[in-house]
Amino acid sequence: MSADDERVVEAQLGRRPRGVAGVAWRCPCGKPGVVATEPRLPDGTPFPTTYYLTCPRVVAACSTLEAGGVMAEMSDRLASEPALAASYRAAHEAYLADRAALGDVPEISGISAGGMPTRVKCLHALVGHALAAGAGVNSVGDEALARIGEFWRRPCLDHPSDEEDRP
Repeated sequence: MSADDERVVEAQLGRRPRGVAGVAWRCPCGKPGVVATEPRLPDGTPFPTTYYLTCPRVVAACSTLEAGGVMAEMSDRLASEPALAASYRAAHEAYLADRAALGDVPEISGISAGGMPTRVKCLHALVGHALAAGAGVNSVGDEALARIGEFWRRPCLDHPSDEEDRP
């Protein structure tokens, strides 16, 4: 991660990022939007959230969906839609494989993020995974992204280097 990326992520989070392995997804404007984190933070703490959403616009959009009850709706669908449940389990396995590539932390073995593979607990984690992995890997994250729409369109693409765009 470049020094500029680190500065942008720090501004996005409102704090210094910890344990960042690199930028996992960039907004079309070029700014980091998802970072990959090491499975163990520098202080030794196990950290299961491999894909950490940093873009303030999509973070806010995920919070809005969560407040609207989307997580409960999606969790209910996992119980009644076998194809969705199977694809969500595959997303869980893909997430674990991605984290294993960054390191082995026995304390979080088998634990992914966002409630995978049996419930929808955190859209932020699932959308971060969907953005980082690309369409078709995390169907629940993909669906949340579809509901959010093109969150980066305004003003992000209008002024990609304008620091006034930061919330």
